[in-house]
Amino acid sequence: MAAAVTPSTSSWVRHKITHQTNCSLQTIHYPKQSTIQKPKPPSFTVPSTVKKEKNSNMQWNFIQKAASLALDAVENALTVHELEHPLPKTADPRVQIAGNFSPVPEQPVRERLPVTGKIPESIQGVYVRNGANPLFEPIAGHHFFDGDGMIHTVQFKDGSASYACRFTETQRLVQERSLGRPVFPKAIGELHGHTGIARLMLFYARGMFGLVDHSRGTGVANAGLAYFNKRLLAMSEDDLPYHVRVTSSGDLETVERYNFDEQLKSTMIAHPKIDPISGELFALSYNVIQKPYLKYFRFSRNGHKSEDVEIPVSEPTMMHDFAITENFVIVPDQQVVFKMSEMISGGSPVVYDKEKVSRFGVLDKYAKDASSMKWVEVPDCFCFHLWNAWEEPETDEIVVIGSCMTPPDSIFNECDEGLKSVLSEIRLNLKTGKSSRRPIMSERDQVNLEAGMVNRNKLGRTTRYAYLAIAEPWPKVSGFAKVDIFTGEVNKYFYGDEKYGGEPFFLPRDPHCEAEDDGYILAFVHDEETWKSELQIVNAMTMELEAIVKLPSRVPYGFHGTFISANDLANQA
Repeated sequence: MAAAVTPSTSSWVRHKITHQTNCSLQTIHYPKQSTIQKPKPPSFTVPSTVKKEKNSNMQWNFIQKAASLALDAVENALTVHELEHPLPKTADPRVQIAGNFSPVPEQPVRERLPVTGKIPESIQGVYVRNGANPLFEPIAGHHFFDGDGMIHTVQFKDGSASYACRFTETQRLVQERSLGRPVFPKAIGELHGHTGIARLMLFYARGMFGLVDHSRGTGVANAGLAYFNKRLLAMSEDDLPYHVRVTSSGDLETVERYNFDEQLKSTMIAHPKIDPISGELFALSYNVIQKPYLKYFRFSRNGHKSEDVEIPVSEPTMMHDFAITENFVIVPDQQVVFKMSEMISGGSPVVYDKEKVSRFGVLDKYAKDASSMKWVEVPDCFCFHLWNAWEEPETDEIVVIGSCMTPPDSIFNECDEGLKSVLSEIRLNLKTGKSSRRPIMSERDQVNLEAGMVNRNKLGRTTRYAYLAIAEPWPKVSGFAKVDIFTGEVNKYFYGDEKYGGEPFFLPRDPHCEAEDDGYILAFVHDEETWKSELQIVNAMTMELEAIVKLPSRVPYGFHGTFISANDLANQA
């Protein structure tokens, strides 16, 4: 995203400190931005639908009140120091949450939305999509991934549609809303260098005095969504998932921070895999501080957890995604690693380790330990997402489909060369231990493809088509591509002039459809000229627009989604 006009540092620092010391649930006037299309979008607004809960400091004793004042003074001084220096674009809120990346207030259910065209009769249920939506204006550094989780829903009933959006009531959000200000550290935007260490120490000091409680989780639940064992789960890889229920009217209510009936004792990544045949859920958990750095586990279709399998890795590695096949799990151990020691020397703990050789681990789905795991090196490979994988027994190979991103840390650390994401076929030969990699699309058709999916009824099996966001002009998404993985043929669909969206979601017309591409693409789209949002429904076979649902409020660009059928909605836990 292009940088916006920046107000003078001193005036912005005064604005920040004034807000921090006199914070209340009110409209916050965010710095004006030069890159926004007409009509001008609203300034950063604390959602008017949020009611301030009984402030926890009403129960604080004298020592706690004194500690709070002292720690606030230290944080104010730290903020002044931090904002006297330019923030990198990857941590500058005036860049990261400008335009339609900026947050919106919650919206109750709005029914009978205007529809252009006709909603296909087979679409019965609710489309839900997650995203980052900070409740409070950032005090200092902020990365787009740091925002509080908000779920946007469109419910379909007999050709009509309704819309709502709600925050996921994480423990982090509940506590910050009670205090009336942000106090939990921003994992990417703030935790770098000496100021990052200082903010961590401040946070744990507040915990020691009982001003905050980090024992019940610090995650934002803003990335993934999965419907499993009668529950919609909202996830970010820094915490347990949250169980969110969709009401009969199409609204949302957070049930609890969900530990699978006390079976799950660690975090879970935001991209678990649900096997379409067995109904089991497969997942990873990683730790950036202590061993074991990586664990694998699974749940039966009824929610019974296996024992953890410790995966041997020498250092904490980012594991945002992985893949499954019919018989194996595929674990990427790539070049983006966590080195907390880098903060001591003033850097970011998210590091691109150029000396490390990327590799993929292949483990039997039902292995009780990692002794049989086979590692295959795939040099200079970083896939933020893996779209699918399958086995080819006749060649002793496993095929992995992913978008190879360069430079690997471009999402987290500022870089001059810009991001490049190439849809690739990676072959892992289990007999020779060798790998090969090739771009699926021709150089002529090459575009950045990030965020998307295959037909989930085919997950872990051979698939021909992938539906992926055209991430251009980066970081916006101008449309999506239907890519024939076998031939490299690309069919592109663009949302329209000045219209941008996010992840294309493929919804099969029927679970038993023989044709892999027999279904529809659902995508939230925002018009930056009119400042209106809509849901577009595109026929995945013909790549023609079927219907547009006009939405009553703006939908910011976000992350991942899923679809819950009408039958599943009626049988939620």
